[in-house]
Amino acid sequence: MKHSAIVGAALRRDGISSSPRSRRKAAPTVVAIALAWVSALALTAAELPHLRPQGTAKQLIVDGAPFLVRGGELGNSSGEPDFLRPSWPKLRAMNLNTVVAPVYWDVIEPEEGKFDFATVDGLLADARAAEMRLVLLWFGSWKNSMSCYAPAWVKADSARFPRSRDSMGRALEILSPFHAVNRDADTRAFVALMRHLKTADPQHTVIMVQVENEIGMIPEARDRSAEAERAYAAPVPSALMDYLAKNRAALAPELLATWNAASGKTAGTWSEVFGASPPGEEIFMAWHFAAYVQAVAAAGKAELPLPIFANAALIRPGYQPGQYPSAGPLPHLIDVWRAAAPALDFLAPDIYFQNFSYWAQAYTRSGNPLFIPEALRAPEAAVNALYAFGQLDAIGFCPFAIESNTEFAAGYLAASFDLVRQLTPLLAEKQGRGLTAGFLQESVESKQPQQVQLGRWIARASFERAAPPQLADGLAIVIGAENSALAAGGRAGAAPSGGLMIALGDDEFLFAGIGLTITFASTEPGQQAGILSCAEGRFENGEWKHFRWLNGDQTHQGRHVRLEPGRFSMQRVKLYRYR
Repeated sequence: MKHSAIVGAALRRDGISSSPRSRRKAAPTVVAIALAWVSALALTAAELPHLRPQGTAKQLIVDGAPFLVRGGELGNSSGEPDFLRPSWPKLRAMNLNTVVAPVYWDVIEPEEGKFDFATVDGLLADARAAEMRLVLLWFGSWKNSMSCYAPAWVKADSARFPRSRDSMGRALEILSPFHAVNRDADTRAFVALMRHLKTADPQHTVIMVQVENEIGMIPEARDRSAEAERAYAAPVPSALMDYLAKNRAALAPELLATWNAASGKTAGTWSEVFGASPPGEEIFMAWHFAAYVQAVAAAGKAELPLPIFANAALIRPGYQPGQYPSAGPLPHLIDVWRAAAPALDFLAPDIYFQNFSYWAQAYTRSGNPLFIPEALRAPEAAVNALYAFGQLDAIGFCPFAIESNTEFAAGYLAASFDLVRQLTPLLAEKQGRGLTAGFLQESVESKQPQQVQLGRWIARASFERAAPPQLADGLAIVIGAENSALAAGGRAGAAPSGGLMIALGDDEFLFAGIGLTITFASTEPGQQAGILSCAEGRFENGEWKHFRWLNGDQTHQGRHVRLEPGRFSMQRVKLYRYR
């Protein structure tokens, strides 16, 4: 419909003719309202949240602009509005702009074909009132491997909705991905959710959706039900083999090693191509889990094409397939998932291990954009977030069970997210262009400095973790007196250490973080690096606000830049060369 026709419809709705002569007599306010409505309608259609490439990165675009998710995921049972409502002030105090919230299949479809979206509508209303966005998690067929959020009418009818089975033939609390009836029931419910969002959320409060949660097979590497056994004995689908052959040079090294060790063949049954060992069986399950998810995600996107992703529980050291939720969208299986589930915009890690940078980097393979929907909510989350945004062009970072965050960790996260809020325009401008870097100390024991190069300069960062003062005072320092209600007294552990670096020009950089000492070297032979100026400040409405010049003791008489331990800060530094 053309804009003029829409305006006419709006005017007629208010009892006003759409003829030119009558429009001249229409009250200006009514015309203005109609035109505003048209503009809003056009914006709604044009500005659905989506991903957009920039350089080597992909950015999440919300309301026409890059959006960095300063998020927190709710605990699994905290997604009901009445329970969550008292927590919204605390979430705002942590400087979140997004809440990652579950939607439960058993709650929205308590009877087959009868849907109740009261919990979804409550979340939408409360998020809007708090001026936040939502990422919804579809707790459908699987949640942490198990099918605990399937409705009662699915759980109680295992003849109609078959379960996976172990090697002894025992049924598991896991819906089998080898039965279309399971997939189709999940798909119908997910489509109903997306269709509801299309009408209930014209504001695009919901910016992304996760399908299922931490899919995986336990306690063995593969499903042993009769349907699964038939699929395992069948030839590997040509779609997978064609994808692997076409992308062989860029495959995840673990996947390629399993394939080569088993046979290197481009055709045959699953055991013939990938071997009968647990790693080969995991590839088999990954294909079928991903194909199931593809059907659900593609059908949902046909209703409302928001960015859709799947997440993974990671692998503990030494664990073998079946001992962890195997066959999910893990780094070594990313190619299998891409081949089977092209409707997914990206794959995401849930990171609870100390080696944060290892796992985060693994999810940037082959251009996969990094979004972390779940992370450990310890004080280290505050610097993990800065590293993810600075080093890995992350879309977003979200500690888990955010409504339960402790005062100490909440204070540091609030301070870190405040820096991200201030720096969002700069980060958005620089993402994917090799103009940002991150600094992260992986453990308290690690004393190894970290070195990065941006342009003609090398920055070498060492880390310092200071024990903070009394918690109440510490929070006042970290996040400001207005948030001191989060404090509860007592002492806490060492403050985190880490941050990020942004190139503002050839010789000018911005540093943001906590507990960092940075020295510099020139890449040009025979030249020394010097600090021309160093200023502490912040960004307000996109403009740099100077607090104080740092020199003398603060820069060790021009030898280094120091972001003091125990307090997040931001410094703008100009460098020069001398002989």
